Amino acid sequence: MLTVTKGAVAAVMFFLELGVLISLAYWGFTREAHLLVRIVVGLGTPAVFATLWGLFMAGGKAPHQLHGLARAAFEVVWFGAGAAALAASGLVTAGVVFAVVYVVDGVLRLLTDQV
Repeated sequence: MLTVTKGAVAAVMFFLELGVLISLAYWGFTREAHLLVRIVVGLGTPAVFATLWGLFMAGGKAPHQLHGLARAAFEVVWFGAGAAALAASGLVTAGVVFAVVYVVDGVLRLLTDQV
């Protein structure tokens, strides 16, 4: 049972990670700006965030792996940015749901020693 729970929690975390990138892209493409600006922001913001994830968080293989409080702070900013991007795009309910799912998943990761 615990193995199934750990797998489900890890899967939700993976989809949340992807959700941040999708949220940032959606936010960028829905800005009220020139088309070129929307394209640059819509593609650039997720690219910057993906690079940061790869440098600091990527599954134990990151060159500058964060631990402890630094990891927690990075996660809060990362997933908070995803929720904020949804809210800023006019999808406030989706942003709140995203944040709640992240918090629940974070608690479950703590309870199942996956942090």
